[in-house]
Amino acid sequence: MTEAAVSIRCDDVRFRYAPGAAEMRFDCAFQAGEMTALVGPSGSGKSTLVSLIAGFETPHAGAIRFGDRDMTRVPVSERPVSMVFQDNNLFAHLRVFENVALGVSPSLRLTAQDRATVEAALEAVGLAGYGARRPAELSGGERQRVALARVIVRRKPVLLLDEAFASLGPALRVEMLDLLASIHEDRAMTTIMVTHFPEDARRIAARTVFLADGATMAEGPTDTLLDPDVAPEAVRAYLGQSDRRPA
Repeated sequence: MTEAAVSIRCDDVRFRYAPGAAEMRFDCAFQAGEMTALVGPSGSGKSTLVSLIAGFETPHAGAIRFGDRDMTRVPVSERPVSMVFQDNNLFAHLRVFENVALGVSPSLRLTAQDRATVEAALEAVGLAGYGARRPAELSGGERQRVALARVIVRRKPVLLLDEAFASLGPALRVEMLDLLASIHEDRAMTTIMVTHFPEDARRIAARTVFLADGATMAEGPTDTLLDPDVAPEAVRAYLGQSDRRPA
């Protein structure tokens, strides 16, 4: 059974990669069961923020909370999170079925029910019959479908995507976004999606957080935050509309 979705809050989270490096500061919230996009210029801190939420990095100040629980220093393995990267993080020596099954059992010791769960997940992402293939035999979009199938079987309440579809062409990216939206709706996960494409956020994200210069600058409903007529100046500049004003 999927765990109940949780809200996530970053309270004055501060982080730097090395002594003397520029400090990043994040203050933002993600509602339980909602999809939020992280957008902003390259180097703005989007990937850093999801790495902090996932537990791959640890802040030197501030707190990261999942619901009422302080997760700031909880190990990655103990966080109720699934993550999909741009490189999909599949194991080349394993078959598609086994790559998905890792989400059920890292030892790959599967019951009959486990095997049925994996097959159902592959069918849900349009890969029924692909279980015996290796990642090298798949297209980029198919590999990301495998990664999403693994998300389905893991049944974690938080899903983080770091530029997961950035390398795909426009038509395939739209197809994957729609698949993600369908999975999100079905599983009611708290989903945070890093993207360089504002149109991705407009297509499937209810809310958007805008980052720049290593800090959260604005957040709100996607349709409003990414509307050049009413967006903050920093967002308008990012959208290439800084000289545009409401009529």
